[in-house]
Formats: sequence, structure tokens, C-alpha cells
Amino acid sequence: MSADPHVHVARSPWWFKLLGRMLEPWVRIKRDPAEPTALLVSGAAVCYAIERDGTSDALILERACREAGLPSPMQLLDLPGRRRRSVFSLSRRHGWLFGRTDARGPREPIGQLIRAIEDDPSRDIQVVPVSIYVGRAPNRETGWFSVLFAENWLVVGRFRRMLALLLNGRDTVVHFSAPVSLRTVLEESRGLTPERLTRKIARVLRTHFRRIRAAVIGPDLSHRRTVVDAVLNTEPVRDAIAATASKENITLAKAQRRARDFALEIAADYSHPVVRSTSFLLSNFWNKLYDGIAMHHFDKARAAAPGHEVVYVPCHRSHTDYLLLSYQLHHSGVVPPHIAAGVNLNLPGVGPILRRGGAFFLRRSFKGNALYSVVFNEYLAQLVDRGVPLEYFIEGGRSRTGRLLAPRAGMLAMTVRAFLRAPRRPVMFQPVYIGYEKLMEGKSYIGELTGKPKEKESLIALVRGLKLLRHRYGHVTLNFGEPILLTPILDEAAANWRETTADPDVKPEWMSGLVDDLAERIQVNINRAADVNPINLLALALLATPKHAMAENDLLAQLELSKAMFQELPYSDRVTITPMNPQGIVAYGEQMGWIRRVRHPLGDVLVTDGEQAVLLSYFRNNVLHLNAAAAWVAACFLNNRRMSRSSVLRLGRLIYPFIQGELFLPWDADGFAAQVQDTIEFFVRRGILEASGEGRVLERGPGQDDGAYQLRVIARSMLQAFERYYIAIAALVKNGPHTMSSGELETACTLTAQRLSLLNELSAPEFFDKALFRGFIQKLREVKVVWTDPAGKLDFSDALEDMVRDARVILAREVRHSILKITPGGENDRDYDARPPVDPDDGSAGESLHDRHVANERERHEKHH
Repeated sequence: MSADPHVHVARSPWWFKLLGRMLEPWVRIKRDPAEPTALLVSGAAVCYAIERDGTSDALILERACREAGLPSPMQLLDLPGRRRRSVFSLSRRHGWLFGRTDARGPREPIGQLIRAIEDDPSRDIQVVPVSIYVGRAPNRETGWFSVLFAENWLVVGRFRRMLALLLNGRDTVVHFSAPVSLRTVLEESRGLTPERLTRKIARVLRTHFRRIRAAVIGPDLSHRRTVVDAVLNTEPVRDAIAATASKENITLAKAQRRARDFALEIAADYSHPVVRSTSFLLSNFWNKLYDGIAMHHFDKARAAAPGHEVVYVPCHRSHTDYLLLSYQLHHSGVVPPHIAAGVNLNLPGVGPILRRGGAFFLRRSFKGNALYSVVFNEYLAQLVDRGVPLEYFIEGGRSRTGRLLAPRAGMLAMTVRAFLRAPRRPVMFQPVYIGYEKLMEGKSYIGELTGKPKEKESLIALVRGLKLLRHRYGHVTLNFGEPILLTPILDEAAANWRETTADPDVKPEWMSGLVDDLAERIQVNINRAADVNPINLLALALLATPKHAMAENDLLAQLELSKAMFQELPYSDRVTITPMNPQGIVAYGEQMGWIRRVRHPLGDVLVTDGEQAVLLSYFRNNVLHLNAAAAWVAACFLNNRRMSRSSVLRLGRLIYPFIQGELFLPWDADGFAAQVQDTIEFFVRRGILEASGEGRVLERGPGQDDGAYQLRVIARSMLQAFERYYIAIAALVKNGPHTMSSGELETACTLTAQRLSLLNELSAPEFFDKALFRGFIQKLREVKVVWTDPAGKLDFSDALEDMVRDARVILAREVRHSILKITPGGENDRDYDARPPVDPDDGSAGESLHDRHVANERERHEKHH
């Protein structure tokens, strides 16, 4: 690089050199890029622009330039009227110890640089923006006190900067950006006065530094009041304030104060030091609580995220979901999201910490409070507009059963509307499956499902819950599912969506359908990223036996079969399966306390009993969707020795909409039929089923056969769902058309299921979950089997009676009769077994009396032992 005659090499002051030597042992510099000399243009003088004024930043810059072979920032530039060092800052502090920051600092040096170029047409000066970060890398934390002084957006004083250097100086990053030619800027901005050009360059530099800082440590939302003011100044909020003042006959000032109180109640108060120090504390917490936290497919999620507004939408199973995901993202170098949390978590002492960690609070219902609704919508729109990553749970609350809950799409709708108003950055929804091996809230979930009121969150409840931290909870897995882009879904729903008005009060006709479809896709993609852990596999096997006990050899064979089935018939390429072999799974289940071994001379028995069996149903339900197709095929052979392949497929198509609605399965009817076909072929390969008649007829072995036993275990994982369906349609048919409303049917079904559960000692509390019956009744309406008459009562087609008859394929006669006997309603009983439920030419026959007798004897033997 040729020398510039206007640049004079000058010696640094003695005190500057002395400070540099004192600082050197405390600072280790990483340059980005490693060789910044390649950025410079030969023949032009160099002047560095740094973000903040300070001796420490000047010392770090000088050392980084010296080590990289760059011109020193301490060399002098000839400028009109004076000489000055080759560095300036965007902010300048007046006063030595308690000085104030002046953001107008760069105007004077920039103006001098521009005048120097105007005075000499042959001269050029290249301004190199340099960003300096002390202690930014989350994977280099060395102590809780250190992270309090990590790099953030706050303009700190000299004392705090000195502490940051002493504690975090060994993790210093100096980022050199491409230089800006002032000669080029001057030529491109002809017509601007020197003063306006100076302001323009300062503004561009400020924007540049903010963009680099946001990429390194996340967006600047540390000033909560700034965001609140922006929300209150939006037109919808101003209109809502005026409407509230008019409607309630209060002053405008009082309505404004109310709106501000709402905004402060909602808004996060994101603090980088708090996030980093909390992350440090959580490291020890997780180590004491869990045996390990694993993430799968995160690299795919990180690669897809740049350029998008990312909304993380995980399943919701525990209060630790919030912390786990944010913690893992932070330690993976990704900015933690702002999390929508229920206002019930805004507890004294706890709420402020959550708020500074990025939580923003919302009430469970916005009804009757138009002003609150508008303020919340505008706050969310501000976050989306600023590109802040978000996280919320579309299930609304934690799942008490282990299944995904029916989505509540309010937050989704608000996100979509916020994007439509200002579609600057495409929105990407990132589903996340969170899998546990044991839950802290397990016992409380059982209580709530059996009718106990939900315990409200409080400090007393939090203190009582600390005793749970003495236990170990196994491993946790976070699987990142296939991301969902909003723009293609909008294109499908309405090709002209870009012309949609930005008025938040206008709701396009296609909006409801789009939001429902989006919610469905998210739930499907969460399930497609499931993790099959050892506890899931044990639950699938043991809970399918009458006394939740299996001989060790039978259990090992069942575990091997389940693992092989999940591996050979992959549900999705994002499903992960434990690498443990069956023996390892059994040993791990004993170690975790889920199962116990009963020694016996004829072979040990593994059992889970009492409350453990009920808790284990939660983990069976986590992966029930993976077993759905196999459970359907196996269920067809519970009461039939032989059955045609066509009947299995035909009845599967009939039942599929209801299974799909309950378990958020990914296939259409044809896709499910293909999955059933593949499952049949798997069973044939394993010798569990035999195919004859050129594959048209399927047959299982006799009741005492090992293959028949394994089929029975697989079928029973879904049998309670089929029994629930039968309860609903039997209750409706028994009472007749035009006699029951949806609510009355739902209540009748719940009471029937509760009584049946008491009589049969069923261990799954979700068997009588109202929400599942409500979803089934809604699905009956969607497929046009049931509808509401003008009086609000339910009417139905003949297809419903056919479904009652078809239940004979799956449910044993005694089960059907028990349900009909218990179900409240009219004496409208009919002999639904009079007509065969399968095709008359399918070659099927009922199981022989001998086979039925042998199977019953085997079950009685299992119960006895």
C-alpha cells in the first residue's frame, strides 16, 4: 500500500503505551476477518470509525491493527486547520469520571474529513468501521459474576468497562468491516450540503453498527420504555384510547394511563446480562436435574433461519419447556426468543426475572377488554416488525395427557395479521418436539385429570415444588421439525394477499381457514419430529397388558419388534429412536424406577403398578401417533382370525379421519392406506401375519401363538381410543336423532367413560377426557355424519349406525354390550351384530371357540401371575 503524503506517523503518548502494556495480559483478541488487510484499498488514507468513545477501545483497536499489519489508528491525518488521529467514535463522553454521552460526536471529525477531500480532488480517505465486543461468546463463560459484565447494548461507564475487560477481556472480538470511500460517497451525493452529507454518513455508520451488534448479540430491546412508547404511539392504540375514554366517560389522560399500564404489564424487559447470568446458573441446575439434554436437527433449523422472522412453536409439556429451549438456543449461539407466557407466571420476584429473560405476559382471555386486546396486538406487531424471534405454545396450556392438544390459534392469528400489515421479513414457524423421560408435574397432572382443581401458581406453590429438585429426571430431547414458511401458505389461501388492507380491524374471509390450516401443519410437524426414548417403548408394551406386567422374554421380544417397526417403517426422517437394545431398555427402566422386577423360578416378570402405571400412560401417549397404523392393523385381528386385506383398508379409511384428528397424523386417506399396506407387509415378513389367496386374505396364528400375542399388545395401545369412539356413536344412536345437543352428548360420553374406567380399572385418565370427546364429535360434524338441527339437537345419517355395526371388527361383544348397558339414554337398543361388518366375500371367519378358549385361558394365566 503506497504512502499517503497527508498521513504522518506519530508516536503514541507515553501514558497510552503504558496503559497498553498494563492491559495486554488481560486481553486476548480475535480478529474478524482474521486477515483484514485484504479489505483495504491501496493508496488511500485510512481512518477507523468505532462505536463508542473510550481509551480501552482505542487500546484494543491499536493492538488489533498492529497484530494484523494495518495502519495504526494513532497516526496523524492532515485535515483543514488541524491534525487529528486516524480514529473517531460515534459517541463521545464529556467529563472524565461521570461524563454524559453525546451521540453527535462524529459530526465534527466527519465534517473535517469531507472538507479535506473537497479541498484536494486527488485525495481519498477510506473509513473502516470497527466493532469491538468484550465477552460476547456464550460458550466461553467462566463465572456468574463475569457474565454480568458481558457485551450488551447499554452505553456503560468507564468503571464498568474496566471490570468487563478484567473479567472478560480474554474473549474480545474485533470485527473489521469493508471500508467506505469518502470520495465515492461525495461524488454520489452531489447536491447535498456538507452538513447534510455529514449527518447522512453518521446515520449510515450508526445503522451499520446496530446491524452488526444485532447479529452478534441480538436486537436491542433492552429499553422497555422505548418499545412501550412505540406501541402507544400507533394509530390503532390511539384510536382505542379515544374510544375507551368516550365509552366509559373518562378523561383521555386516564385512558392513556390505562393503556400504558397494559403495555407495561405485557412488555418484556430483555436484558443481555440477565440472560447470560441466568444461563450460567441454569447450567448447574440442568446438571443436577437431568442426565443430559440432546438436540437433533438443529443445524437444519439454523441454516433455514437467516432472513426470516423466526417463531418457535414447541409442544408444551412442562414449565421447564420455556427455560430448556431458550437455554439450548443461547448456548448454541442463537439469540433466545421472546416468549409469550401466561400472566399467572408474573409472580413477585419470579416475574421480573422472566421478563428480563424475554418473557412477555398475556392474559388468558381478551374478551370484554378491547383496549387491552389492541395494546397486545400492537406490541406483538412491534416485535415482528423489529425481527425479534418469538416463542409461544399454540396448545394454550401444558398437556396433561402427553398428547398434543387441540390448538388455540389466537397467537398465530395475531402473528399473521402483524406480518400482513408490514411484510418486510418472511415469517418462518419452527416446530419443536420436547421429549422427557420423567416429569416434575406428573402427579399434579393425574390429579387434575381425575377431577381435582388445578393448583394456581404462587410463591408458596413454587417453594413447595422445590422438593422435586431432589430427584433425577433422566434425559431430555429437543427435536427441531420441518419449518413452515408463512408466505407459501398465504399464496395458497389467497393469491392477492399482498393487496390485503393493513387495517387491523379488517379480517379477510380466508383468514380463519388459513390460521386453522397453519395450526394443523404445526402440530403435524411437531409429531413428525418425535423422539422415541426407552420409557416410551416400555409404556407401549407394559400398559397393553391386563395387569401391566410381562414376562421378561415377552417384554424383550415386544421391545425388539417395536424398535424394528419404527426403524423399517419410518414415520418421518426427523424421528429419532433410542440406540439402546431391549436389555438396555429394561435395565434403564428399572434404574429410573418406572418398572420393578418380580423374581420367579419360571422366569422373571417386569411390572409397573399403581400410580406409576398411570404416570407411564403420559409417555405412551407421547408416541402413540407413531404406532397408529400398526395398532389399526393389529386391532382388526383382535376378534378375527382371518380378514381380507381390502376390509382392513376399507375400514381403515373410515376410521382414519378420527384418528388423524386426535393424533395429528401427516397423511391423507390414500397416504394412510399406503402406510397400512406397508405395515401389513412388515407383519408378514416377521411371520406375525400370513397372506394367502395371492395376498388378498390375511390370517394370524391361534390365540396362544406368540405372534397373536404381539399383535394383541400393539392393538391395545389404541384400543381405548376405539372404545371412546364407540361410546360416542353408541350414545347418539341409542338416544336417537333430535334428542341430544353436542354438550349433552359430551357429558353423557364422559360419564360413561368414567364409569367404564371404574369397572375395568383402566389406568389412562385421558380415557374420559372431555376434550377428546369434544374433538371426536366435531370431527363427526366435519365428515358430515352428524349435524345440528334447527333446535340445536344432533341429527345423523345411516352411516352412523353402520359405524356401530363395524365396531364389531375391533371391539369384543362383552365390551360393546358393557358400553351399551352403561350409556345413559332411551331404550333404543338394537342387535348391531346382526349384519356382518366386513365384506361377505372376504374369506374371513370368526375365531374358533377352541381358539377363543385358549386365548382367554392365556389371559387369565397372565392376570394370575
